[in-house]
Amino acid sequence: MRDCNQGRFRQQVRFLRHQFLQDGDLPFSNLLSEEIIEKALTAVSFVWNDRIYTPIVTLWVFLGQVMSADHSCRAAVARLVAHRIANGDRPCSSETGAYCQARKRLPEQFFSTASRMVGRKLEDQVQGNWLWKGRHVYMFDGTTVSMPDTPKNQTAYPQVYNQKPGLGFPIARVCTIISLSCGAVLDLGISRYAGKGQGELSLLRKLWDTLSPGDVLLTDALMSTWYEMLMLKQRGVDSVSRLNKATRRADFRRGQRLGKGDHIVRWPKPGPMIRSLDWVAYKNLPDYLEVRETRVRVEQPGFRTKQIIVVTTLLDPDAVTKDDLASLYRSRWSQELDIRDIKITLQMDVLRCKTPELVHKEIWTHMLAYNLIRTVMAQAASRHELQPREISFKGTVQTLEAFQPLISFQGHQGATFRQQVYLQLLQAVASHRVADRPDRYEPRKRKRNPRKSEMMTKPRCELKRLMRKGVTKI
Repeated sequence: MRDCNQGRFRQQVRFLRHQFLQDGDLPFSNLLSEEIIEKALTAVSFVWNDRIYTPIVTLWVFLGQVMSADHSCRAAVARLVAHRIANGDRPCSSETGAYCQARKRLPEQFFSTASRMVGRKLEDQVQGNWLWKGRHVYMFDGTTVSMPDTPKNQTAYPQVYNQKPGLGFPIARVCTIISLSCGAVLDLGISRYAGKGQGELSLLRKLWDTLSPGDVLLTDALMSTWYEMLMLKQRGVDSVSRLNKATRRADFRRGQRLGKGDHIVRWPKPGPMIRSLDWVAYKNLPDYLEVRETRVRVEQPGFRTKQIIVVTTLLDPDAVTKDDLASLYRSRWSQELDIRDIKITLQMDVLRCKTPELVHKEIWTHMLAYNLIRTVMAQAASRHELQPREISFKGTVQTLEAFQPLISFQGHQGATFRQQVYLQLLQAVASHRVADRPDRYEPRKRKRNPRKSEMMTKPRCELKRLMRKGVTKI
C-alpha cells in the first residue's frame, strides 16, 4: 500500500465495510473486501500523506453525499466532522475545499473499479433459486441525466439542439447492464445525448464484454437488430427482445412452426453494408441468423387486448416455452424500476459536479452506493427466504438512514451487540415488501398543484442586465 500508515488504512477499510454490513458472518458480507479496495487503489498514481482526506475517507464521504437527501458538499463535510468528534478525533475544517480537491485527485478508475467489482461479486454469489432456469439474465437499457450548465460540461455533453443557449442544461446518456436476479449494476457506459456513435447500440457494443457464455440479455425493441443478436450469439449469449416493427415484420406462415404464433425463421444478412463494419468484416458474416419469433397476447381487464412479438435466439421450445418467454420479457420492466430507483431515490437525475471528469466520478459513486444497498437487500432476502425483487429499494434506503447513527457509533458495544443490530436491520428491510402488480395503472396527473413560477426565456446574464435597468416585465 502507498499509505504511510498501514494500520490506519485497515481501520478505515473496516469502518467503510461496517457501514454496509460487510464485516459480519451474514451472507453477502464479503463483497466490499479489502482486496477490492486495494485493486481500486492501483489506479491511484500519486502517493498521499497521512492527511484527513485519504482515498478511503474521500470515498466514504462521497458515498454519504450521494445517498443523502442533501447532496451538498457542505453537508457531506459536516457529517465527517461529526463522525470525527464522536470518535474522539480532532475535528477537521468545515470548509469544503479540501474535500473537493481530494475528489478531484482521485481518478475515475478508482470509483469505476470498486463499483464494477462489487456488482460482479454480488451477482456471482446469488442463490440458484434467484436465477431464471439456472441462467444469469441481464437487462440493458439507457436513460439521460443533466448536469450544471458550465462551459466544460456543455462542451463534453451539449444540450439538446432545440434549446436556446443559456436556457438548457448539458445532458448525457447513461446505459447500464443490470442483473435481473439481484438488481446489481455490472457495468455502464456514458456518452453524449446525440451524435454519431453516441446511441444505445454503440454503448452496447462497448459493454458486451461484461457478458459470459450462457448468459441471457434482455432488451427493448431497439436492440432487436441482426448484427447485435448475431454477435451476442457468437459469444454464447442468448438475447430476448421485442420485435422492432419499424424495421421488420413477422410472418408466421413462414419458417419452422413450433406452435400457434411461435416459429423459427431465418433473418437474412442486412445489406448492402453495416455502417460499423468494413467490407471484409461484412463479407465474413454468415448469410442468415436463425431467430425464434413468438406472438404474446397481453390481456388486461378493461383494456383492449394487445399483441407483441418477442424475438430470441433461444430456439428450443422444450427448454424454453412460449409462456416462459412471455414471462421473461414482462420482467424487463424491472430495469425501468431500477433506473427510477437510481435517478429518483438516489437523486442522480440532476448531477451537481461542474466538470465532465467529476460528473463521471459522481455517476460511478452513485452506482457503487446502489450496488452496496443491493447487497443489504440480498442479505435480507437470503435470511428471510425471499427474492431480492420482493424487497423495496426505497424502504431499504430509509431503513439504512434510520439505523445509520446506531451503526456508525456502536464500535464500543462489541460484536454481539453489532450482530443483533444487523439482524434487526435486516428484519426491518425484509418487512418492506413490493407487491407484484403487473396490471396496475394510474393516471399520470397531479392532484396538488406545484408552486407557480415563471420559466426562464432569456439567459440569466441578460435577465440580470434588464433588472439593473429597472425593466419589470422580463
